[in-house]
Amino acid sequence: MDGLKTKLLDRIEADRELLISFLRDFIRCASPNPPGDTREAAAHVRKLLDARGVRYRVIAPNETMPNLVASFDAGKPGRHLALNGHIDVFPVGNGAGWTRDPWGGELIDGKIYGRGACDMKCGTTASIFTFLYLGEIKDALHGRLTLSAVSDEETFGPWGARYLFEHHPEMIGDCCLNGEPSSPWTLRFGEKGPLWLEFTVKTPGAHGAYTHASKSATAIGAKVIGELESLTQIPAPEASNLAAALDQAAEVIDKAYGAGASQIVRRVTVNPGLVQGGLKVNMVAAECRFEVDIRLPNGLEAPAILKLVDRIVAQHPEVSYRVINYNPPSWCPPDSEMVQLVRDNAQAVSGIDPTPVISLGGTDARLWRYKDIPAIVYGPSPTGMGSTDEHVTVEQFFHVVKCHVLSAYDYMSRPR
Repeated sequence: MDGLKTKLLDRIEADRELLISFLRDFIRCASPNPPGDTREAAAHVRKLLDARGVRYRVIAPNETMPNLVASFDAGKPGRHLALNGHIDVFPVGNGAGWTRDPWGGELIDGKIYGRGACDMKCGTTASIFTFLYLGEIKDALHGRLTLSAVSDEETFGPWGARYLFEHHPEMIGDCCLNGEPSSPWTLRFGEKGPLWLEFTVKTPGAHGAYTHASKSATAIGAKVIGELESLTQIPAPEASNLAAALDQAAEVIDKAYGAGASQIVRRVTVNPGLVQGGLKVNMVAAECRFEVDIRLPNGLEAPAILKLVDRIVAQHPEVSYRVINYNPPSWCPPDSEMVQLVRDNAQAVSGIDPTPVISLGGTDARLWRYKDIPAIVYGPSPTGMGSTDEHVTVEQFFHVVKCHVLSAYDYMSRPR
């Protein structure tokens, strides 16, 4: 490890209390999406950037969802690295099931609790401090570094990263490093694609004793939901290097995400996440509405799936549907430069060699991959993500910070 990398590690250790304090206060800035008001969390980040004299832009097409973008040019010509993280988080409802304050940022037994602790205020903090630390030594580096701390990731970014891609392409760069949860033992080079469908079933309806008078909208809905399960049997064609990477990663995927994850990462999944229908138990339901979350593996896209959905719906004239969200699956080469840099630095920092995997969930990193730009996700374990008692261990937090700082440094130490 060269001298500057050693100094960067020393700097991180010297700032240990500052980093922990920043993350805990970041969690205390409630930013659930929906509704998506991230102004307090953005102000927390701005306070740090202002204190360090960093120039940045606030880009807020929706005033309640500001995005912060900062860049600097290094002392020598080279490539453009993008650091990306989001500041909005899952909602917590009334907090039922939590044993800790979801907005408390409590530090207990080496764990920092709160909504966003792992998804993804840990990773966004790593991006912010990577930008700050490398900015202090920019004359020794090559190229350009851009930080984007965005809003609206939890609803796929119409006011966040998607907006920036459409209106501010200068922030995109040649490679992206993102700190979404992955676990220290895996890094994500791709992700499945969500296809969300809303179905509506309408019938005349009737008294519950007069089932001869009308079909039941809820019964038809149940039948359609059952028939949609057939989509899970569709085989997905895979590129040879993608298939090889997933074959090698199967055991690690199951370890990181639970038994069976290595199978569904390569298959279509169908989840009827919302079902609403009927007015009363003794009435034949006249209407049923349900939303289905279909996740597509790499090698499949929406047209092939929708063709089969059309066949199912055609058997039920009472049913109509519409697409309410679609993001194609994405991946970049599992042996790209940034993948190797992260793996090398994880081994140097903690003796961990993270395995490249495909993600079950979605991230803003997909937007870079859609443009054939390598985008790597490496962050903490997804403990309590979207559930209760979300937390990150202090040990994993510092592992992620160190790996991001060192990997970004390595990338910018090379002219090409």
